[in-house]
Amino acid sequence: MMTVLGCIVYEHNIWLVLVAVLLCGTGSWVTSRLFSKTTTATGKQRIGWQAMTALSAGVAIWCTHFVAMLGYDAGVPIGFDLSLTVVSLLVVLFGNAIGFAAAVSNRYPIMPALGGAIVGLAISTMHYTGMMAYRVQGIVSWDRTYLVASIVLSVGLSSAALHFGMRKGSNVMALVLTLAIAVLHFTGMMAFQVEPMYVDGSFSNPDSLWTLAIVACGLVSYLIDNGTRAETIAHLRQMALYDALTGLPNRANFNERLEEELALADAQKSRLAMIGIDLNRFKEINDTRGHHVGDDVLTDLGLRLKHLVREDKGEFVARVGGDEFAALFRIQDDEMVGINRFLKRLETVMFTPINIDEAQIVAGASFGVALYPDDATTKETLVSNADLAMYRAKSQLTEKRVCFYEAGMDEAVKARRCMAADLRKALSRNELSIHYQVQTSVSTGEITGYEALLRWYHPERGFIPPSDFIALAEENGLILQLGEWVLRTACAAAASWEPACKVAVNLSAVQFAASDLPKLVMSILLETGLPPHRLELELTETAILKDRERAFHMLRQIKSYGVSIALDDFGIGYSSIDTLRSFPFSKIKLDRSFIDESHSSQEALTIIRTVLALGKGLKIPVLAEGVETREQLSLLESEGCGEAQGYLLGRPASLDQILATGRLRIIERPLPLPRTAIHDPFGLSEVAVGRTGTDS
Repeated sequence: MMTVLGCIVYEHNIWLVLVAVLLCGTGSWVTSRLFSKTTTATGKQRIGWQAMTALSAGVAIWCTHFVAMLGYDAGVPIGFDLSLTVVSLLVVLFGNAIGFAAAVSNRYPIMPALGGAIVGLAISTMHYTGMMAYRVQGIVSWDRTYLVASIVLSVGLSSAALHFGMRKGSNVMALVLTLAIAVLHFTGMMAFQVEPMYVDGSFSNPDSLWTLAIVACGLVSYLIDNGTRAETIAHLRQMALYDALTGLPNRANFNERLEEELALADAQKSRLAMIGIDLNRFKEINDTRGHHVGDDVLTDLGLRLKHLVREDKGEFVARVGGDEFAALFRIQDDEMVGINRFLKRLETVMFTPINIDEAQIVAGASFGVALYPDDATTKETLVSNADLAMYRAKSQLTEKRVCFYEAGMDEAVKARRCMAADLRKALSRNELSIHYQVQTSVSTGEITGYEALLRWYHPERGFIPPSDFIALAEENGLILQLGEWVLRTACAAAASWEPACKVAVNLSAVQFAASDLPKLVMSILLETGLPPHRLELELTETAILKDRERAFHMLRQIKSYGVSIALDDFGIGYSSIDTLRSFPFSKIKLDRSFIDESHSSQEALTIIRTVLALGKGLKIPVLAEGVETREQLSLLESEGCGEAQGYLLGRPASLDQILATGRLRIIERPLPLPRTAIHDPFGLSEVAVGRTGTDS
């Protein structure tokens, strides 16, 4: 240690050494503050803080090194290689970025120390790259002991600095990081030895302008640029706490404010109202007018809400999701007049028409209110109860827009959440199965195919109808997994049927949002060995309404393989004829509601005849659903309907039950199809053939 101090005192300009130490300490202090922000941020905000931390540390290390080098008296003329000087800066910036990112990854407890070690290696690499840029008139040699010691000390102290930064706070980190930089440099200088060898004109001493330029770099980075740094930090805070589209506080901001308001309510023995707000028609606006209009609606509502809120009255509104908002209101003196007036103002904002593209759009909203501490004693319960009240208001849209939470309300909502959790586990627990309903020729009675229908038997609740859980699966993002399982299972079963009839599988509207649907169909056909002409996919008009062009493009790909496409529930939509004209469907499925009313409603009978005539004119076969009586079947036969399906012809049954009737038998399952067995004009089989049955 005394040797290092001697090097500093006798071989350096003490004033430049002090400048270097000042830059080092200031830079380390700024770096530690930025690093503390990184540890608490998430997503894009974390990346922003990491970049600032790496830049701050890199410039501090680089400036410390070169200012200290300018203060070093080598005893011979010196110079600097500009390219290596720049490389040394890039090295430390890149190394710091990796080190700080690793330190906050939170994958393992050792990561902060490991990230610090990477930073230490970056400091060492920068130092010795900088030393390569240092040109002297003499023969340079190195003392390996001091060289190794400098690297070990740098890695160890930097590792400790980031470890303390995660656990002890920024001040300890700043001190240890300063030591890591300074010790590395001055210990490394002890390893540097020069034997003078004078050559006239070979080198020139760095003049005062070069010295001032490097010193100015450090001073500008850390002392003069405080205003810019403060502005950047303010911008990052804005990004972290405010919604970019509406300018309202975001979910993180709302959570912070809610905790503050709850603490204030406890301290003042007062009450707080939490209001959940959900737009009523936002999905419809997006689907019918486009997402850009939806964004315009949210922007306009955000501006209105900002003007509505009175901070001095304890009011607060945030956007916490796509079309979800939340509000807080301090209730003064146990009076409900204030909260009712606030709710009335919120209603006015949400139900006042918005003028966009020469059209008036009314978003509307449902409001759920829960009170603290009346309805909940914790933050989580308060938010949950406000949501429950909001869902009640949404389900009773025609009756009232605002609903206050009541104890024991909406057990159905809670049960629905439990059902969603059970549905996530149903597939792995083998609770799901497929039943098949026969489809027959009306004129001959011959079996033409079977429709695959998903069934769920819950071990405690028993049989759960598809009408109860299919929509739930769509809401919770489970429908893709379930849909793929049904398609794969039905195709695998049908591949071994004798006679070789078709199997029909329903597609959800959500599945059309998945861009790989044609690849999935191709993959399953190749995997199961089912010939494409024996698969029929059924979809409703609503599945293609959101993005008709994209949906029709996918359907054309699938149909090009030889797969049939049937339009389900025909006759109950708003654009059925236009849909038929736009895409050559393989089959029309006439909705069961018309069959049910065929003997009691002349209008239903007229629609049946019209659909059958339309199918004949367009050369598209028609299958009637919901046939339950002989009279209905006779009517369809007399009107020339091709196929029928319903309880009269056969109820949905398991494959074992159908095999027991003798209608089907199982033959040896075929081998997977070769790629050439499926007409593939889009070249998807090269991708699809790699998929396996474990994907779901």
